[in-house]
Amino acid sequence: MSGLHAVRVAARLRREMRSEVDMVHGRYGEFKVLVDGETVIDGGAFAALGVLPSGRRVVDAVRSTLSG
Repeated sequence: MSGLHAVRVAARLRREMRSEVDMVHGRYGEFKVLVDGETVIDGGAFAALGVLPSGRRVVDAVRSTLSG
C-alpha cells in the first residue's frame, strides 16, 4: 500500500506544485518526503503499519518548506 500511496502523493505534488518529483524506493514501511535533501515528512513507525501521512499533509509541508 505505501508504494501506491507514494505514487499518488508524487502525482499530486507534480500536479499541484508543478514541480518534478524523484521517487526513491526505501526499506519496507519507510515513508519520507525530502525537499533539497531535508526531511519534511517522516511516517515514522506508523508507516510500517500502513498509517501514512495524507496527500494534503504532504503537499502542505512541501509548500511550507518551499515558501519559508
